[in-house]
Amino acid sequence: MAKGHRSQIKRERNANKDTRPSAKLSYARVSVQKACFVLDAIRGKDVKTALGILAYNPRYASTVIEKLLKSAIANAENNNGMNPDNLFIEECYADKGPTMKRIQPRAQGRAYRIEKRTSHITIVLNER
Repeated sequence: MAKGHRSQIKRERNANKDTRPSAKLSYARVSVQKACFVLDAIRGKDVKTALGILAYNPRYASTVIEKLLKSAIANAENNNGMNPDNLFIEECYADKGPTMKRIQPRAQGRAYRIEKRTSHITIVLNER
């Protein structure tokens, strides 16, 4: 356990925090594999290019990620005072979330298991 006064410990913890603007979506109803196809297309791009790619991508995950990217841009603009024209996507990744298990009835008393996968998607921006 760390030694020192509680406020001192809290100050040290906050000093180590990441100050880059980001947005996180938890429990998105899209699998990690399908989200990563879209995230790979926008990783490292500037924000305007990434929004253009997401607008014309036919996958369902692109609509979810587009909303998340707009949220990250708003966070950068309002909380960090950054110019949205100078932003680019530094990190974007999807982590595995909990899986909802469902049963599909089949013939002769059998049942198929259906797994509805979820993911936690994170976008981190930075300024050029």
